[in-house]
Amino acid sequence: MRRAWARVAAGVLLAGLPAGSVLAHAGHDHPPTLATAFSPSPWLLVPLAAWVLLYAVGLRRLWGRAGVGAGVGRAGFASAAVGVLVLLLSTTWPLDAYGEWSLAAHIAQHMLLIAFVPPLLLAGQPLAVAAHALPATLARRLHRTLGAAQARAAASLTAASVTHGVVLCAWHLPAATTAALESDPVHWAMHGTFLASGVWLWAAMWTRIRDPHVGVGAGVVAMVAVMMQMGFLGALMTFSARPLYAIYAERAPQLGLDVMADQQLAGVLMWVPSCVPYLAGAMWLLWHGFARLERRLR
Repeated sequence: MRRAWARVAAGVLLAGLPAGSVLAHAGHDHPPTLATAFSPSPWLLVPLAAWVLLYAVGLRRLWGRAGVGAGVGRAGFASAAVGVLVLLLSTTWPLDAYGEWSLAAHIAQHMLLIAFVPPLLLAGQPLAVAAHALPATLARRLHRTLGAAQARAAASLTAASVTHGVVLCAWHLPAATTAALESDPVHWAMHGTFLASGVWLWAAMWTRIRDPHVGVGAGVVAMVAVMMQMGFLGALMTFSARPLYAIYAERAPQLGLDVMADQQLAGVLMWVPSCVPYLAGAMWLLWHGFARLERRLR
């Protein structure tokens, strides 16, 4: 079994198969190589480039006025930079292209988008920093317009958790996965909903970590529920006796992968490493909760 998983990982990471165009998601005739596994999309790159520019300008102005580390520390800035890098690895090179042919790469891409990218980006306080790049009048208007809605969304932990679960389950139905692999609009809608639901849930988590007046119990329960759901889906893939996705049963061998080993690796990726951010979030909440309780007792 270990050798089979090793062959899967090597097939995903190594080049050596006929090159094909990977600029679109539907109708690829050949598996990609590392040299051709680019899938740039203006729907992602244009807004991402605009946000990175605003963030860089805002951070320069903020630190120039108040000193380096003011508002958002160097760790927060580094976290946001890593989040952008992981986002590009997930959607532009190489996982997006390999995800059309390997279920393991497909699941790895989804888990990065929903579990890893959101907390990394939010740790850099992206909206607050980017606002410093805007004219003061415009920044105040946007704050009045979006601030209340953002606060309500961040406070809606139950709605965020339910949405997160629905998105995770719905897009991993075989019919939904096949539709996303055969249509560019559906494909990017899938990416967008994964990222948006992850940002919503983690924004609600950040509210509970930072606000001393908000209880942490609900956040811990939400994190545990998410881990249980991911564990259940991962176990289904890992222990299934047959291929669950006909499209990958057809495509994975063309990438040199064993179909069942590819599916089992996909299940393990969803089951174990993808739960690490949620476990860390739950532990962080508990630590903050006990620290607040200790301060009150004192």
